[in-house]
Amino acid sequence: MESIYLAIPLASLIGAIIAGLFGGIIGRKGAHAITILGVGISCFLSFVVLKHVGFDGHTFYGDVYTWAQVGNTKFAVGFQIDRLTSMMMVVVTFVSLMVHIYTIGYMQDDKHNWPEDSRGGTNSYQRFFAYISLFTFSMLMLVMSNNFMQLFFGWEAVGLVSYLLIGFWSTRETAIFANMKAFLVNRVGDFGFLLGIAAIWTYTGSVDYKEVFERLPAIEHITLTILPNTEWMLVSIIAICLFIGAMGKSAQVPLHVWLPDSMEGPTPISALIHAATMVTAGIFMVARMSPIFEMSDTALSMVLIIGATTAFFMGLIGIVQNDIKRVVAYSTLSQLGYMTVALGASAYSAAVFHLMTHAFFKALLFLAAGSVIIAMHHEQDIRKMGGLKKYLPITYWTSLVGSLALIGFPFFSGFFSKDLIIEAVHAANIPGSEYAYWMVLLGVFVTAFYSFRMFFLVFHGEERMDEHTKSHLHEPAKVVTWPLIALAIPAVLTGYFLDPMVVGDFFDGVIHVDESHPAVETITHHFHGSETWIVNIFSFVGHGLIALPFWLAMAGAGSAYYIYMKQPSIAKWGYDKLRFIHVILDKKYFADEFNMAVFAGGAIALGKTLWSVGDRFLIDGLVVNGSAKVTGWFSSIIRHMQTGYLYHYAFSIIIGVLAIMSWLLFGANNV
Repeated sequence: MESIYLAIPLASLIGAIIAGLFGGIIGRKGAHAITILGVGISCFLSFVVLKHVGFDGHTFYGDVYTWAQVGNTKFAVGFQIDRLTSMMMVVVTFVSLMVHIYTIGYMQDDKHNWPEDSRGGTNSYQRFFAYISLFTFSMLMLVMSNNFMQLFFGWEAVGLVSYLLIGFWSTRETAIFANMKAFLVNRVGDFGFLLGIAAIWTYTGSVDYKEVFERLPAIEHITLTILPNTEWMLVSIIAICLFIGAMGKSAQVPLHVWLPDSMEGPTPISALIHAATMVTAGIFMVARMSPIFEMSDTALSMVLIIGATTAFFMGLIGIVQNDIKRVVAYSTLSQLGYMTVALGASAYSAAVFHLMTHAFFKALLFLAAGSVIIAMHHEQDIRKMGGLKKYLPITYWTSLVGSLALIGFPFFSGFFSKDLIIEAVHAANIPGSEYAYWMVLLGVFVTAFYSFRMFFLVFHGEERMDEHTKSHLHEPAKVVTWPLIALAIPAVLTGYFLDPMVVGDFFDGVIHVDESHPAVETITHHFHGSETWIVNIFSFVGHGLIALPFWLAMAGAGSAYYIYMKQPSIAKWGYDKLRFIHVILDKKYFADEFNMAVFAGGAIALGKTLWSVGDRFLIDGLVVNGSAKVTGWFSSIIRHMQTGYLYHYAFSIIIGVLAIMSWLLFGANNV
């Protein structure tokens, strides 16, 4: 099996190398064929590993290559293949495979996105496939790692490739701004992440997961003085630093600002970044580091509160968005908040369960949005759509499946995973859990409202597009619709794996939960155990139908239908009467303005100050020009002594001789 483990990431990497370096030779068909083959192999082998590990009970932990040994610390490429890893591998490779296939149709006319005088459009199709295949390799290396060095490699690699993909259309200023914004914001999170890894290595002497976890009891009671007269537990500092890294990657407040702007990239990469790969890396990392986080209620409380804030307040912004991709992007922010809340409640299994279900239905929603964009000739404003149901039947029904899963409609995957998170938070005893419970509960209504606002405005009601667009409306090619159908299946079915993934023993020995944090145990206790799995499922659904989250979701969807389909005047009235709230949400709580004024503006002001004081005054003024001026002044005095008259020089010699003789006669005797 070790050769299979190694083949999974290498298959995607080889495809990326061939398409990237030899794209001009193999052409467009060759590029998408080789990368799809590589990711397809990775996907097939990942299912083999899931069966071998997840169902047969085998595990693997070991190094495949040691590249450095520094003292007692070994730096190696290694794999930890357990049930958490195998689940992530299947999710990443399957979604990536669907995105690869979908990209054939979406990017076939990419030359139209480049100016005629730009060389960026040359082999852009091949380059894009190389990037997304490399992205898959990077994510696989991250989730399969057994040490912090390899984890950080994969962490930074997905960040680098996302930078290339978000700014793929490099002739657009908005794309360049977006990828730079994503890169810089993630560097803030990565700085904290690197500090956490450095602290782990300093106090445990290892970067290997197993060795670090074994040595945690030895550092449990170590304290550090961060501020005067204030001591912090070392494990709390480590956990918080690691979570700061997760805040950047998984776009949690206040490091969330990069994710909506990443919509400037092509739709396939929006699906890949926002569904199963980059943004879920932080969630996966915290779940993997559960032995560390379980030692600090302070860190868990921080995780809980930040996740709850993200879940509710980012969902509110989605209500006022009119770009179809940005609505889905803000839903991603909100759902990532739900996952983070589960992590803070010590319900790690519920968090990664929602990660899995969300990956499928969110990739489905993004790709369905891309299908609409293709049909609408790259129009993304939902106010210019409407009535698309009869033109795009496959896109319509798959979008409906994704929307129902997102809002948590019974028997769809999101129903199980989201309800489990809400129940876990309700049962948690972590400080801040009550605030988090109300935030995620209210977030259910908000999610349903903005989801079906978009759905109704796009597919129902009057047709608001121009006649030229209307005359050319039709379902995109099968290479676009097939991935939608393929993703719709797990968007429905994956929720039924709540037993054993959350209320069973699927993650036993993989995720550690302290006995003092009873959230998942409480859920398991209240889950009506039965000898038959189907009875358990219907029991859970029956409980959900009488619970508050279901009725809040129905109220949200019903409100969207009434306001935008039956009484559109209500939306206009609300806009006129509550414009100040609309402005706040439309400006995204002025987070971008604050960052530009304080951080970007502060950096510019600091740079100007250092330039004027340090460069112009100190270096140029004093050191360079100052030394020149002193030399000139001294030379101006000395040159008066160079008269050119012989008797002046003779007189100077006599004075010099007299001075030397005086020193010899009087000064030398004193010495």
